[in-house]
Amino acid sequence: MQEETMSQPFTRAMARPLVAAALFGALALPGAAAFAASASPSGTGGKKVPAKVSFINAPSSETPAAREKRLRRECKGRPNAGACLGFTR
Repeated sequence: MQEETMSQPFTRAMARPLVAAALFGALALPGAAAFAASASPSGTGGKKVPAKVSFINAPSSETPAAREKRLRRECKGRPNAGACLGFTR
């Protein structure tokens, strides 16, 4: 004799809690990972020091003295504003 099994078709009412649980879990994972990362103790005990940045002057760049001389020459008779501020006297 064949044994009959009681199986119900999978309905929307059965799927709603599963979808809600999956959505909740997906939304909770990024927050939990961020919390775990911030709560973990660091080995150095402080923030990382940024790498030192050094600027390389191009051979064509002007020196501060040359810039001041150029601004005195170019700003004669111009309004005392912008790059000419302080060089119109």
